[in-house]
Amino acid sequence: MNRYPDIGDHGLIGDLQTAALVSTDGTIDWFCCPRFDSPSVFASLLDHDRGGHFRIGPDRGDYVSRQLYFPDTAILITRFLSPDGVGEVVDFMPVAEGSATDRHRLVRLMRVVRGTMRFRAEIQPRFDYGRKPHKLELHDDAGSLFRSDDLTLTLHRADLPGRSLHEEGTSLERDGDGLRLTKTMREGEIAGVVMDSAGDPPKAVNPQELVELFNDTVRFWRGWLSRSTYNGRWQEQVARSAMTLKLMTYAPTGGLVAAPTAALPEQVGGERNWDYRYTWIRDASFSVYALLGLGYTDEAAAFGGWLRDRIRE
Repeated sequence: MNRYPDIGDHGLIGDLQTAALVSTDGTIDWFCCPRFDSPSVFASLLDHDRGGHFRIGPDRGDYVSRQLYFPDTAILITRFLSPDGVGEVVDFMPVAEGSATDRHRLVRLMRVVRGTMRFRAEIQPRFDYGRKPHKLELHDDAGSLFRSDDLTLTLHRADLPGRSLHEEGTSLERDGDGLRLTKTMREGEIAGVVMDSAGDPPKAVNPQELVELFNDTVRFWRGWLSRSTYNGRWQEQVARSAMTLKLMTYAPTGGLVAAPTAALPEQVGGERNWDYRYTWIRDASFSVYALLGLGYTDEAAAFGGWLRDRIRE
């Protein structure tokens, strides 16, 4: 694992109320919950040793990886190519439209495209920027709970029902106050995990449920893109930029954050360690102007309403 990967070596996923960064080695190294400006759960992007991370990747070092988005969506695919096979981790967050909610889900779907692959998952949350301790509770084969004073994260495991961990080819063990999971998978097999912030007890999930969440998320993003009025030659680039702006919008108010991250200077240890998880009026105005030019009048109206309310305050 690269201790501090470049910001360009990441993909962005989100649910319109918060967002996460996924590096090209399959590590979620930035995630705040339940909002953009909430304290971090995973922040190894800022502090590799104490920030917390959630990695899923091959259980070996001789691989190469590539990242791409599932076409016309904010669903990220990290593809791993090893001597034994080709595997993928598909990351997304089911969209949380409407009012603010404390339930946010990180879905991490593993699948093997060719050959075999042994995946390793390392789950090491660090609540409140690494300042608050937490307790780990294991619940049989269903998953686990990570409990802190202010937030509880549930990890639901998704695999074929009716099989033991040994029959699944899965190993699950504590790693301090985190978890380490390894799983050997063959061509055509799928499995995964869901990390949920609602605090519900963990449960075994059929992988087909993750596929349904995947399909729902695809429908949302393709439906949203279909509202664009742009028909120029840069269709793919414009669509990707528009989705990125949408991912940076806090749906309950219409406000746009300047960036989903905090304290990322131009150079490691450099200046400009600002928190960008707030609405900077100038930056947001340019963003809304761009969306309005693509025909997204609802987003422009929501931002205007939010700004009007702030002025009245």
